[in-house]
Amino acid sequence: MRKNEIIKELTARATRLKKEIKKAEKIKGSFPEGRLRVSRNGKKTRFYRVDETKDKRDKFGIYIPVAEKELVADLAQKDYNREFLRLAHKELKGIEKSIRALSAPDADAAYQKASPTRQNLITPYIETDEMFVKKWLDNKPTQNALMPEGRIYDTRSGEKVRSKSESIIADILYDLGIPYHYEKPLCLKNGRTRYPDFTLLDISSRAEIYFEHFGKLEEWDYACDAMAKIEEYKRNGIFLGKNLIVTYETSNYPLSANATREMLQAVFF
Repeated sequence: MRKNEIIKELTARATRLKKEIKKAEKIKGSFPEGRLRVSRNGKKTRFYRVDETKDKRDKFGIYIPVAEKELVADLAQKDYNREFLRLAHKELKGIEKSIRALSAPDADAAYQKASPTRQNLITPYIETDEMFVKKWLDNKPTQNALMPEGRIYDTRSGEKVRSKSESIIADILYDLGIPYHYEKPLCLKNGRTRYPDFTLLDISSRAEIYFEHFGKLEEWDYACDAMAKIEEYKRNGIFLGKNLIVTYETSNYPLSANATREMLQAVFF
């Protein structure tokens, strides 16, 4: 997780804390006097109101009859309210301190603020996103030797893919600026090599995400092979919703470009 994302999450948490602190502060004077003491003896539970204005010798308090359930609940809420405020103020103070620290210029600025001339002379200690993406894209995968003549559909990035739907997906990835390789070899634990349709780069985490499109799910054998592939991925630590994306279609339900774009935007942005 990058620093800006951490600051965003901390800021959201601080906003929520401030809202709830304000609510708790507003009602803290409306509770009855005293605090709640709970006593358990076997299966029986008894409640007592302890007078906070007296000395510690009155630590046992006055028994609260069963009929006075609202008083018990009010005292319990009062105790919670007090402890919540104590911890919430402490947490908020820590969050605000962390936000101030994270908002300060980071070490990357030593390179980023340098002029282009100086940048060309420098080897930064921390690789920038641009450098990482370029190196990842330049590391061209070995082309899948299986039926190379099947790659007949053009894409905006200049490469060819095997189906019209894959060309649509490739163009969406290109438009969104999501780095990808087509049919990049993936070596599995059993030594077998798979060629996911697309291998995507999540720039923020610098992790690879695999993208499979299943285009003939109305065909029984094809659907069985698709399920077997997903199960094989699972055995290799590649899980749907984590580092595996899947789209699918049938003759009656073709691939939706808009839905695919929205899905990718939700995952990457």
